[in-house]
Amino acid sequence: MFNFPLAPERASSIAGFHDIVFYTLVALTLLFTLLVGFLVVFFAIRFRQGTKVNRSRPIHENLPLEIAWSVLPLLLGLVVFFMGAKLFVDERTPPKDAMEIYVIGKQWMWHFQHQNGVRENNTLHVPIGKPVKLTMISQDVIHALYIPEFRVQYHVVPGRYTQVWFNATKAGTYHLFCGMFCGTQHSEMGGTVIAMPQDEFARWEQNGGNDVPPMSMEAYGAQLFHKMACDNCHVGHDTERAPSLYGLIGKARRFQNGSGAIADPAYVRLAILQPEAKLLTGYINTMPTYQGQISEEDLLSLVAYIKTLSNSREGAATPQTGISPTNTAASGSVGALANQTPPKSAPPKPGNLAVGALSAQYKGNK
Repeated sequence: MFNFPLAPERASSIAGFHDIVFYTLVALTLLFTLLVGFLVVFFAIRFRQGTKVNRSRPIHENLPLEIAWSVLPLLLGLVVFFMGAKLFVDERTPPKDAMEIYVIGKQWMWHFQHQNGVRENNTLHVPIGKPVKLTMISQDVIHALYIPEFRVQYHVVPGRYTQVWFNATKAGTYHLFCGMFCGTQHSEMGGTVIAMPQDEFARWEQNGGNDVPPMSMEAYGAQLFHKMACDNCHVGHDTERAPSLYGLIGKARRFQNGSGAIADPAYVRLAILQPEAKLLTGYINTMPTYQGQISEEDLLSLVAYIKTLSNSREGAATPQTGISPTNTAASGSVGALANQTPPKSAPPKPGNLAVGALSAQYKGNK
């Protein structure tokens, strides 16, 4: 009903006992504050000047009362001391098999480095159910790494290594703060801790710190080829809608203006961005332009994928991706069918032409 938690979520092995110590201190503080406050107010009212109270026999000593208010607080204090000492020792003694991660604090960001070389900024990935030890140092001023859900905080000092450890128990994304004022942008020095199951964390590490395996330019180009529906027209063989792109690189192309060129990456790029610039003989332009709609990085990946088609057998799956031409995709079609008699079949519906070109000869036969 009310989203007003009194404390952060407990997400580490030490958080439960930490809260017990904290709430014990809070409860004892409230108890004695209220007790002492009540007695002060009570006696101030009862024995105020002018009240009819017997003051003829003032009590100067009461052994049972003195023992009670001395021994009872002493015992409570010792209980709190041993609880706090246990918590301190547990928090400051990382297990010997703890996974070590190195931390550098600097104005105003956190830098994490895993032992396998994976680096992160303001984000820390950790496995659940496995102790993690952070070895920390500051590059400039004193910071303090603070993860409320794990109940851990410790100073990060320049010129000196400090350590803190935790064992995450619940998968999720948690806050990361700097708990020490460190300059004008101190409030912006935050981040996230992502706790994940151990098998997912292992895959994340194997992928070099990526949520998915690193992808080659050719594989990413194949994804784009399919995503942008290029395979609607460019299939494994020439059709009336568009030519096959297999074997395109290095092939001679003839254009409607009478010129010609050898297909190379520059030609492929131009055909994607401005398909009307160099129309193949026998085709009209029905392919949309991708000028301003695709980044240079994506263009490079598309060209890299199309280059792999030049080394593949027409109609076969490419070895780089294992995806057949009818299931791959990228952005833009390149060229059109040149001077071939189209098959006698129903013309494609204009509404289905996403990319490619419609045979001018076929249109002339209608």
